[in-house]
Amino acid sequence: MAHHKSAKKRIRQDAKKRLHNRYYKKTTRTAIKTLRETTDHADAVKFLPKVVSMIDKLSKRNIWHKNKANNLKGKLSKFVNSLKAA
Repeated sequence: MAHHKSAKKRIRQDAKKRLHNRYYKKTTRTAIKTLRETTDHADAVKFLPKVVSMIDKLSKRNIWHKNKANNLKGKLSKFVNSLKAA
């Protein structure tokens, strides 16, 4: 248990930040899942920039590692391009 005022404040701030980060991570994961379930190429092309933007924001704020974000973006782009051929 924290004994200093500043440590107690830091615990409160971290709890608030953790809740905030969980919300944005979950929202992004849901958007990725929705994109992967899409079968229409035109819809996927429209939705891809929104998902990429969400991933970039998580990466920028160090919620996700930059390599994880880049790997996800690459895989999603590859998926959307594969829909065109099918």
